[in-house]
Amino acid sequence: MDTLSSFSLEMLATYKENSLLEVKSARGGLPNSLWESYSAFANSEGGVIVLGVKENSKDGSLYVEGLDDVHKLLKDFWNMVNNRQKVSCNILTDSMAVPDKIEGKDVIVIRVPRAERTSRPVYVGSDPRTGTYRRNFEGDYHCSIDEVSLMIRDSALVTDDNKLLTDLDVSVFCLDTVKSYRNIFKLIRQNHLWNKEDDAMFLRRIGAVREDKDTGKFHPTVAGLLMFGYEYEITSVFPNYFLDYQENRTNGIYARWTDRITSQSGDWSGNVFDFILRVIPKLQADLKVPFMFKGNQLDEDTPLHKTVREATVNMLANADFYGRRGVVVQKGADGFRFANPGSMRVSLTEAIQDSASDPRNGVMMKMLAMVKYGERAGSGLQGIFKTWQSVYHCSPKLEVTTSGGVDRTTLTLGFEGHQPDIEAMKLLYDNPDELIEVSDTQESKGESKGKTGRITPTVESGKGQGNGEIVNIESNPLHSKGESNRVRVINYLFDDGNLTLPEIAEKLQLSLGGVEKIVRQLKKEGILSREGSTKAGKWIVKLED
Repeated sequence: MDTLSSFSLEMLATYKENSLLEVKSARGGLPNSLWESYSAFANSEGGVIVLGVKENSKDGSLYVEGLDDVHKLLKDFWNMVNNRQKVSCNILTDSMAVPDKIEGKDVIVIRVPRAERTSRPVYVGSDPRTGTYRRNFEGDYHCSIDEVSLMIRDSALVTDDNKLLTDLDVSVFCLDTVKSYRNIFKLIRQNHLWNKEDDAMFLRRIGAVREDKDTGKFHPTVAGLLMFGYEYEITSVFPNYFLDYQENRTNGIYARWTDRITSQSGDWSGNVFDFILRVIPKLQADLKVPFMFKGNQLDEDTPLHKTVREATVNMLANADFYGRRGVVVQKGADGFRFANPGSMRVSLTEAIQDSASDPRNGVMMKMLAMVKYGERAGSGLQGIFKTWQSVYHCSPKLEVTTSGGVDRTTLTLGFEGHQPDIEAMKLLYDNPDELIEVSDTQESKGESKGKTGRITPTVESGKGQGNGEIVNIESNPLHSKGESNRVRVINYLFDDGNLTLPEIAEKLQLSLGGVEKIVRQLKKEGILSREGSTKAGKWIVKLED
């Protein structure tokens, strides 16, 4: 028995107790441990309790004892499950606790579903701190205060990140982060009315700031603080807050990572949105993708890029920032790993198969969806699984573990030795019929393909650097807001090698760090070089033949 739906009383002799099955003798009446199992299953993934069956202590096998007065026991059960002095709530319907027979003996089968988060914690007695249980393979265990506190927070109808922080004001926000968010918002939603608002009103519109009805003053919401605040301000509210990106982790003693970003470093804001802007390009950097055009524009946002982005956002939107051990993203030769404190607010089956969407940080998720990060339709995890299975022919792994009384959710996107199936990836584009492989259109689109497979923009004679040729930025089909930022950097520097990186960042409405990263990569590939001194020199773009 590996799923709740697979339970069959006729197969009982082949089962052993596990995370989904508990048996109890009940020959002397309903045992007190029954309610601990009821609480444990309700607060976990659900399970089946069979009364009238006993476990062999030597080999774990199950044998049927039967019940003397099944109808009286069943009546006692319903009376007690509806007694608020015994358990906090009844989550069963009539069909979930029924009498049955096996080997000619009477038993009672109780199917306990996973409780809705609004009913959690389901606890025994009157105090959730002492009467809340959960289930693991070894049986029922008493929940820690951390686990109980998380269930209580998650039970609210409004997500916790909508909470107003009345002890703080908007000075906790990093204005550079706000500017980055607004620049992206404006590029995506060019005609949106909110683009005309000042920062104060814009932050109110997206839910980062809200009015205190008692005082009339405006304060950050939890979502606003996490998205745009400085790390030291965030940790004043969330002492365990920690964001960690680890690349190419090894077993070496002295060099565990080739690249690492942490929110505690002090050389950047340390907030969630800046973390996303820094980490996602690193995660996507080495993805092998088809070279496809949509119309006149290079489509670099492939299904794999979207999957990695969605996994990052899903992790942050579901993180319990009160929890210990923080958010950890790992990139290695074997794949990607995304881990966050906190369990899932829906069952794992619902999350993966049913497109269920119930993010712990709903306001944050809404903010990210406004700038095209994350899916609001609930297709996030389902889409991640579908894409990964199609492209790498292996399944992602989503698991919730508990250690030291702390829940942790981990999504692993492993390669398992497979190379990406590019042909399968092409079928995952939203409108695959509109896409054209570059090999079919190099000449017609005014582009040429170099020996390394990179696309070189068409050039025309005129005043400019190097050999007297410049990129015609106005007519070049690659020069548009939808094109690759990499190509736009090349175009700007080919047109004017005296431009500074801050000037390019301003033109592209990107962060300086983002432009510097692109330039470093172009220099590494031999496309870009610097002639002369840092202050008086100029940039040289080397186009391939």
